[in-house]
Amino acid sequence: AAARAARRLLSTGPGGRAAPFDRALKLAQRAHALKAPDARDYEYLREEIAERLTERLEDVSLEYSFRDAADVGCGTGHVRRALGERGGVERLIEIDACQEALDESARRQADGEDHPPPFAVERRRMDGEVLPLEPNSMDLIVSSLSLHWENDLPLLFAQARAALRPDGVFLAAVLGGDTLHELRNAFLAADLERRGGAGSHCSPLVRVADVGSLLQGAGLALPTVDTERVVAGYEDPFVLLHHLQRAGDSHAPADREDAARAAARRDALVAMAATYQALYANEEGQVPATFEVIYMIGWAPHESQPRPLRRGTAQRSLKTSLGPGPGAGAGEGDGRGCGAS
Repeated sequence: AAARAARRLLSTGPGGRAAPFDRALKLAQRAHALKAPDARDYEYLREEIAERLTERLEDVSLEYSFRDAADVGCGTGHVRRALGERGGVERLIEIDACQEALDESARRQADGEDHPPPFAVERRRMDGEVLPLEPNSMDLIVSSLSLHWENDLPLLFAQARAALRPDGVFLAAVLGGDTLHELRNAFLAADLERRGGAGSHCSPLVRVADVGSLLQGAGLALPTVDTERVVAGYEDPFVLLHHLQRAGDSHAPADREDAARAAARRDALVAMAATYQALYANEEGQVPATFEVIYMIGWAPHESQPRPLRRGTAQRSLKTSLGPGPGAGAGEGDGRGCGAS
């Protein structure tokens, strides 16, 4: 299963499929979004999910202290702000491929816009898809709502595993495949009506079923995966599109022909918006947008972790442990079966 997931999601390298995202275009979109003076107003989803993600450290931090931590895809410092004293972190390395995001994180911290963190902060720019971390150097690696723009998830997971010390933790939240299903459905209906075929208006996203396999395929132990749906309301579909653009989350397909086919003309956008309103609007005319968030945790292997016994070493049979079945008659169990009178 892990191998199948890796083959399905692997997008670069010899024999692999073409990368789904235009990395340069995505970086340009993010940099442009950060130039706006009100950029922080559109970071609400990332701020909320960073808080929910780091709260999960409270379930393990009573026994563990993650001295050295890294935030992969840090953006403007969402995890840094949410982390606080959770996990006993003493040093946080913020990592991002977008230099403008790193600069903005540093500026907000230096200008006092954010509360001073109780740990030291370093910042490193990610070059391509190479994680700038030394092997066996981290106790905790966190990533919050950034992995959905990575072209090669198996590679990133493997690099994260290599950077973790034994018993270190990989903790992440990523947008799942049911995200913005209302927008996808509305675009599909509009395309079928006006073009007779569907264009690719939204980015491909990871499925819940793949995440556990990705963790195991990277060599991470004790994988745990769960999901939740966050629903936000907007005045109309055009406001939703505006927020996605201002958050740096506009579509960025690597296939330029696909991008050209999917480019929505004004009439197609109007048709999409009308369909969206008809299918999903509430009584006040607001429309919902669903974000499926997949949370995951995996541990770097350590001898103290529970592991299954070797096959054939059981000391007690399953039948003995379960006891006699409901159909056991006289002469079975303790001999007190119910015979016919």
